[in-house]
Amino acid sequence: MLTSVASVEKPISRVSLADWVGKVTDIRLTCDSRRADAFELRNQSRQLRNETNSKTKWDNYHNNVKLQDRITEVTRWRDIILDCESDVKKEIADLKHEKELTEAEIEYLNLSFTVVSECLTQRDKRGGSDLCRDPAEEELKRELAVLESLKKMLTDKCEAAWEQTNRLEEIKFQLEEDLSDKTETLNIDDFNLGLDDNCANISYKPHPLRVPKQTLSHDSWLEHCRFLQQRTTHELATSQQLRESMFVPRERARNDLQAQNEATNYALRKRIYETQRIKNELEWQRINMVADMERLVTEMANLETAYLKKTNALKLTETRCENRLYRPGNELCHDAPMTGLHDQAIQLRNTQAQLQEKIDNARSTANALEEQLLVVDRELANKNQALMTDLQCLDLRDRLVTGTRAPPPTQTDRNIVLTRIQNEIPDE
Repeated sequence: MLTSVASVEKPISRVSLADWVGKVTDIRLTCDSRRADAFELRNQSRQLRNETNSKTKWDNYHNNVKLQDRITEVTRWRDIILDCESDVKKEIADLKHEKELTEAEIEYLNLSFTVVSECLTQRDKRGGSDLCRDPAEEELKRELAVLESLKKMLTDKCEAAWEQTNRLEEIKFQLEEDLSDKTETLNIDDFNLGLDDNCANISYKPHPLRVPKQTLSHDSWLEHCRFLQQRTTHELATSQQLRESMFVPRERARNDLQAQNEATNYALRKRIYETQRIKNELEWQRINMVADMERLVTEMANLETAYLKKTNALKLTETRCENRLYRPGNELCHDAPMTGLHDQAIQLRNTQAQLQEKIDNARSTANALEEQLLVVDRELANKNQALMTDLQCLDLRDRLVTGTRAPPPTQTDRNIVLTRIQNEIPDE
């Protein structure tokens, strides 16, 4: 059939409909794949950003906590070292003062040497049979020997005090150097703790993770701090013992009789104190024992009441067991109620035995408390008598201190003399 319109096709190859559909499908799948990859990448990126932000935030927080803990630790040790430095400075001042007093006592001993020598020279002027070795001369020569030994002892103490002062000065220098280091360290750590990622004075550093060769471990640092503290404590104790040993020889010659009297009075006062302490303790024990006896009587009544309650419960259980024995025929069987009742009866009997044992123990304990109360009453009577006797002895010894040996007129003056704070009281 002829057509009125002539159709002319382009001279190019055509694809089939199936190939066209396949191409479209391939493009669709490729787009979906690319979109899925983009979606996964966005999720992974978001997750990575969140994780890194959280890790950075918490790492910064933990490092701030570690810095704060380190500042606290260094501050605590700085306070300890500061206290040690204060104690060392005070000990140096006290030791120097004690050394000055000892040197003054040596000067006084030199005066005593002069007086004793003049006395011996004067006694050498005797003539005839009066020029003999009498007890007075022996006492003078003995005094000379005592003065010589005291002078040597005090001189040795002064030399030891000088050496100890040098050691304390060395320790003070080490403590001051350590305090300076700790103060500078605290300033650095405080500055670092105040920094954040928005500060203007932060920048990249050439090699911030380097560790200097002189860096110590934390254990070594802690050992160094403890060593300083222990050495300071040891030297302070040695210095205190030295000051005490310097004080004793200085006061020995002039305070022998007074020391013995005070030692005896101290022993009596100590005995009175101990007797009073034991008396107070016995009174406290008596009060507690009476209270315990009252509580024990109450507990015994409670135990007896509990025992009576268990008696009625046991009667009920045994009655039930007895009544169930009369079940007729095949009904007389070993069932669960019989087992439960038997177990309950055994348990109640054991409970009664335990309660009876506790009641017997309580009665024996109450009897023992009553016997001990009688012993305490007798001991209290003895302690009152001993306390009165010691107080009378202490009053009788007051007659030994008369005239120049009399104690200070008031209790305040006596406390001043005993504590030796005359120099610390301002003049009126």
